[in-house]
Amino acid sequence: MSLKINRLANILIQEISYILATEVKDKNIKFVTVTDVKLTNDLSFAKVYVTVLDDEKREETMKSLNNAKGFIRTKLTDRVDMRHVPKISFVYDESIEYGNKIENLIGKLNKENKN
Repeated sequence: MSLKINRLANILIQEISYILATEVKDKNIKFVTVTDVKLTNDLSFAKVYVTVLDDEKREETMKSLNNAKGFIRTKLTDRVDMRHVPKISFVYDESIEYGNKIENLIGKLNKENKN
């Protein structure tokens, strides 16, 4: 990935996080963390990877995010200096859950080896 795309992805992470925390009124979206943004090479699409604090409300939160993506994109137009703001799609980031699972497995193996 090019330096420009990386820089824009980092800017989008910051701005989308700020918009979600301060400007979106939906209370389902308040405890969302943006973990990553993947931009296409032509900057027309952005996959925004998010995690949710309350795992039980994951589906409800993802629906709310998808309903708010037009509003978020409009706010990004004002905040980010880009010719065309990319179309946004939200994806739940499962890498943190996967990392926790691996960490638990390693912890179990270490306990077994000590005994």
